[in-house]
Amino acid sequence: MKVKDNINVYPHIMPSMKDWPITRFSEERDAFIERLIKFTMDRLMRSAHSVEDLLDKSIYLERQRVKNNPWSVDPGDEKLYWKSLVKELDEAKQAEDPALAQQKLLRRIVHRYSEEIIGFFIPKTFNFSRKFLTAFFKRLFNNGWGRGHRGIWGSKKDLQKKIIVDGYVDELRELFNHGTVVIVPTHYSNLDSIMIGYGIDSNVGVPAFSYGAGLNLYDYEVLAYFMNRLGAYRVDRRKKNPIYLETLKSMASLSLIEGLNHIFFPGGTRSRSGAIEDKLKLGLLNSVIDAQRYCIVNDINQKIYVVPLTVGYHFVLEAGSLIDQHLRQAGREKYQRGSSKTSWFRVILRFIRSLRRNDSEVYLSFGQPMDVLGNYVDRKGVSMDDREVEISIEKYFSKEDVPNVDSQRESVYTRILADKIVHSFKRENIILSSHLCAYVAFTMLRQENPELDLFELIRISTESFEIDYEDFESRCSKTFEDLKAIQEYDVKFSAIFSKSMKEVIHDGVKNLGLYHYKDPLKWASESSLCCEDFKLLYYYHNKLIHYDLGSVD
Repeated sequence: MKVKDNINVYPHIMPSMKDWPITRFSEERDAFIERLIKFTMDRLMRSAHSVEDLLDKSIYLERQRVKNNPWSVDPGDEKLYWKSLVKELDEAKQAEDPALAQQKLLRRIVHRYSEEIIGFFIPKTFNFSRKFLTAFFKRLFNNGWGRGHRGIWGSKKDLQKKIIVDGYVDELRELFNHGTVVIVPTHYSNLDSIMIGYGIDSNVGVPAFSYGAGLNLYDYEVLAYFMNRLGAYRVDRRKKNPIYLETLKSMASLSLIEGLNHIFFPGGTRSRSGAIEDKLKLGLLNSVIDAQRYCIVNDINQKIYVVPLTVGYHFVLEAGSLIDQHLRQAGREKYQRGSSKTSWFRVILRFIRSLRRNDSEVYLSFGQPMDVLGNYVDRKGVSMDDREVEISIEKYFSKEDVPNVDSQRESVYTRILADKIVHSFKRENIILSSHLCAYVAFTMLRQENPELDLFELIRISTESFEIDYEDFESRCSKTFEDLKAIQEYDVKFSAIFSKSMKEVIHDGVKNLGLYHYKDPLKWASESSLCCEDFKLLYYYHNKLIHYDLGSVD
């Protein structure tokens, strides 16, 4: 199946930001925090641990975090705060009513965490970001060469042509009328959050979503300023104590229950290898199921929909550091990181020159919407079984026709949902010319050196590797045919694949080297290709490994 360059720009389903759910939540932030504190406290009081145990463990872990892993973004009173709680907890244990005193202390901690986690959404800041990101992405994805100074930035219309939207877009837009929408994307780059946010606003025409941002990103003042005002909520992955984890999970669940649309990155972090995620973090997904069950048990008419999104780039700016982290973790002592002699001045100069000369595209491929159990839904949000017969999900959260809580049952549902999301990622993935070229080139490198393992392979001299173009074209054509023949997925290709393989290869080689100082693949002559960085070539090769293509002979 070939994908058309869909440059349709959908009108906004809610033109006024005043009507957006995220605006309402920001305006009612203080009231929501009070509801969140009560919601979290109820859950903590029903947990298997006593309040005293929760406080003892959390205070201990927080003091260890402050001592061993402090960040500049931490509150100035962090160390003194947790130290003072040791004394307060001792006093609470000796109080006339220890249980009440400890509950008050627990509530204070939950309140502190709630204030830390929940951000704001300011429409004026969002409007400014629209303009700023339009300028930024126009320069990143559009070719300014030959236009003169006025044309260096391109136009917004040119940019919208570079954001190619595919898949179940109409269904996604319609679901806003029927419940809460959770988009679950693949995650490759630090650009993902803003790229997805910009794309769904500019091209898809739906309201802004809330999304999680690592607290470490708030170290950068400019970035922190905007994230604080654009609907992001803060996630501190250092905090492993039960009070923080429950507050974070409760925030996700309660906001979904109350109708706030979210973007969850189910992989938890960027794909270090470059491959599509196949092992998802079940905690975030469990909060989606938890929220839906809460609505059913409490007779709240709110259905939650999950929409997978596969993001496709020709280039990932931080690919070099990501693949280095992956190889270091996978190879341990086998992986020897070479020292870089490249000056930052040359890297920056190359990047600026590339901005001027090159253009590229980003692909947003929306999967078929599903309910929290992984059943596909129609445009009205009605769940369907495999025979396309309407089903009610209430019975899946009930025992003897009475809605109930069953954590073991819901952990099974979470794994089912994760599997369905991964399958959608692979099915909706759009194969780009650069991915095909990288896959074939690295496979040829492996076949030329069958005696070497991966870590030995990436250390050989790049000067010893040269690819004959005719052989390369033949192998690319065969791999293309193999992909089309895959039965499990109706494989999608970018529009360039409707042209000759020679044009596909030229497009792929051009885009594969975009913005990297060393080219993963480049022309050595008119009849041959070479590589300047085997690690980068391996990273982009991994975009197709989930298809299990085997040999390209």
